Amino acid sequence: MVTPDGRNVIATSGVADVKTRGPVSPDGYLRIASQTKTFVATVVLQLVGEGKLSLDDKVERWLPGVVSGKGNNGRKISVRQLLQHTGGLHDDYVDYTSEDDFSEHRNDVYTPEQTVARAMKHHPDFRPGKNWGYSNTGYVLLGMIVQRVTGHAWHEEVRDRIVRPLGLEHTFWPGTSPKLPEPHAKTYQRFKPGEPLVDATEQVGQGINGEAGLVSTTADLNRFFGALLAGRLLPPAQLAQMKRTVGISKAFEPLMPGAKDGLGLFSHPLPCGGVYWGHEGGDSGWITNTGVTADGRRSVTVSMTGAIAESPDHVLRIVAAESKLLENALCPTPTNSN
Repeated sequence: MVTPDGRNVIATSGVADVKTRGPVSPDGYLRIASQTKTFVATVVLQLVGEGKLSLDDKVERWLPGVVSGKGNNGRKISVRQLLQHTGGLHDDYVDYTSEDDFSEHRNDVYTPEQTVARAMKHHPDFRPGKNWGYSNTGYVLLGMIVQRVTGHAWHEEVRDRIVRPLGLEHTFWPGTSPKLPEPHAKTYQRFKPGEPLVDATEQVGQGINGEAGLVSTTADLNRFFGALLAGRLLPPAQLAQMKRTVGISKAFEPLMPGAKDGLGLFSHPLPCGGVYWGHEGGDSGWITNTGVTADGRRSVTVSMTGAIAESPDHVLRIVAAESKLLENALCPTPTNSN
């Protein structure tokens, strides 16, 4: 975590490998999965601030004919709705169901066009702007829009606009490589109760097209989210837009109690008052979550490997533990104040 006086504090627990029992490295690499969405949203809002894009632009303007069929209509979905998960687009992402399924598909690679085309085989989940539903498809489209506007891939814009200016030396897009640089902890997945642990460390992951895909470290994530909330990456008008929230769905509420969704950024209530901002990411075996106070001065990233989500109840217990760690770090108390 980063304390208000700028100190970096890192705590580790457990082991990095269940066989060797080696210690967890404090600067280990990890796949940040959906935390990538906040990086993409920041690039989009920078383009808005530069007048190259509008939040009210419809998808059809930048990607003609891409969102169509089965009732999907790119003329009715705005960039803002993609950012805020209110566009109604269906996700065609299937979780691995078994060790055999994981082994067969762990390194499957899909282009952005293929991912969107899969979604277009489904009717929308709801009419644009009429509900909220977490949509990886929407962020794949945002990555495609960034490329159309700038002429560069989304991850190149993230590198040039965020990673290099902030000096995030351990944050990058690995492309289709299933490997992580050293050091890193191994991670494990159990697909059904009672089954053995499966080493899930090497995988491409569910997505690499803007909905997910970046590799980073907890220190780099703290620096990024802290800089974002401190106003170092976006003009005030665009940061204010990012923090304009809507409610999430009832189905998502148990996973994110009290959360509201901005543009690539969620707010969460703090037990000590006020809110913190951040985003979670998860792939098979990994869960990472970053929270930062509204002024960007105090931030914390929690990364868990071996997050064995073998049942809905297990998932809720993981979420509760993760949230408690974030809240304890962000609320100034006699035991953690500075």
